[in-house]
Amino acid sequence: MKSEQFIRNDQYNVIKRQVWQLVNGHSTVNDQQVIGALESLSIEKVGDLFTELTGEQKEILNQLAKIDDKEAAERYLSELQSYIIPFQQPSEQRLKKLFPKAKKLKLPKDGINFNRMTYFSYDDIGTKKRYMIMPTEKGMIGLTGTYEETNTKQICAICNRLTLSYMFMTKTKGEIVGTYTKKGNYICQDTEDCNHHLLSLDKIYDFVENIK
Repeated sequence: MKSEQFIRNDQYNVIKRQVWQLVNGHSTVNDQQVIGALESLSIEKVGDLFTELTGEQKEILNQLAKIDDKEAAERYLSELQSYIIPFQQPSEQRLKKLFPKAKKLKLPKDGINFNRMTYFSYDDIGTKKRYMIMPTEKGMIGLTGTYEETNTKQICAICNRLTLSYMFMTKTKGEIVGTYTKKGNYICQDTEDCNHHLLSLDKIYDFVENIK
């Protein structure tokens, strides 16, 4: 394997799900026709994630049809990670531009792995604020809101899983001077885990549209 990075993080998550479904199929089904159908369906679902692929990229993705056990799956997924398009690490200058209203902007900690991210998020524990850099159809935007721990599992509005959550709240100016509108949604407490289970950009687009 060696090609340019062409897989988004959310696409990788879908491919990963298909790989493990194939492994499960091989371990529970003996009928080769059924296995063949599973392989064809997996290749079709993965292919549908992309609008354009080179011959080499198609070959890389089609190799998932050869996976029949856990070891092969882990090896393939590990190699596939080198093709993930990393999230662009934001500079301090860019953060300040994305969050212009933050007077004392707390910067994220060092040593963050940006390779498996669709969106970037970090918390200011002192003020209980969460800063989120989210993709939209028009490019990246910055969202700021407060968060409250729920101590219960709720459906995350971003990755659509039942998970330990925060209630994330934003406040925007209302149409009448001096009024504000609050909007909230449940999101994962663990941003990294959320990124590792996100299966579509559509959920993020909807989240941003509903919360901003």
